[in-house]
Amino acid sequence: MATVIVFGPSGAVGSAAARTAQQQGAKVYLALRDTTKPVPGLTREAEQDGGFERVRADFSQPETITTAVAQSTAKHAFIYTDLTSTDHMRASFTALQAAGIESVVLLSSFGIQEDIRSVSSEHRIAFLHAQAEISLQEVFGPSGYVAVRPGFYASNALWWKAPIQTGHVKLAWPNGAFDWISPEDIGGVCGTILAHKARGIDLVSDSFVNLVSPEKISVREMIETTGRVLGKEIKVSEVEEDEALDSLVNESGLHEGIARSVLGFCRSATEGYSFLDSPLYGEAVGNIQKYLRRSPRRFHEWVEANQEKFSA
Repeated sequence: MATVIVFGPSGAVGSAAARTAQQQGAKVYLALRDTTKPVPGLTREAEQDGGFERVRADFSQPETITTAVAQSTAKHAFIYTDLTSTDHMRASFTALQAAGIESVVLLSSFGIQEDIRSVSSEHRIAFLHAQAEISLQEVFGPSGYVAVRPGFYASNALWWKAPIQTGHVKLAWPNGAFDWISPEDIGGVCGTILAHKARGIDLVSDSFVNLVSPEKISVREMIETTGRVLGKEIKVSEVEEDEALDSLVNESGLHEGIARSVLGFCRSATEGYSFLDSPLYGEAVGNIQKYLRRSPRRFHEWVEANQEKFSA
């Protein structure tokens, strides 16, 4: 049986990657910083029945990566981009390779719209993902990894969870549209690529694959859709950016830097260049169907399946 190791399985993408890889015949090791933490979609009984095993690993401690891989004997790994890494994950990738990992599936970002060495540092999130891809390429070589680059997560709707709960959402740039891709679809594709790679099958001919949802929904429509699914009447007010920032920071509890980035996304999607306008978007629309052999989960379906997240 092919063996793989999934880092970060306590997240929505990582857990879906782990479950998908197991469903497709791989023996899966779950690498967590806290090995007592629950894995979404897996009860303890399901873990035992599925043959999952837990190992401890912490990105900030490369030696734990080495130990985790040695315990698993895996040759193929899923790993997510650590945006806080001071060396763009080079030590982590070096530890993976030294421990015997031969190929990596990396969760990256569709914000990378050009060659990874050309991404401007002004586009902070895309830049950090690109730098991690550069590190990965230099450690594993161009054929030693696949970077999965998803668009705008459906779970980003939770940025507005608190005002959704109160029934009044204040938005600046409410007409900015995004694709709201399901994290479970992203993880499903990652797990599929990982499981096939472990069996010696390359599903991706390039070093990356773009993933987007075919839906284009504005932030206002997202709030309205969420309200309908939750059976909750939600008032949407269009406000100036400072008031929207205050709401995101003081109601939603976002760090001010993150809140400013959120508003920047919305502003750009409204009056500037949106990634939905990119030629790469159109080329990527069919990739979820291609790899999962089913239609992408629509945004309202994601909300229906995750209603508890809006009330927790």
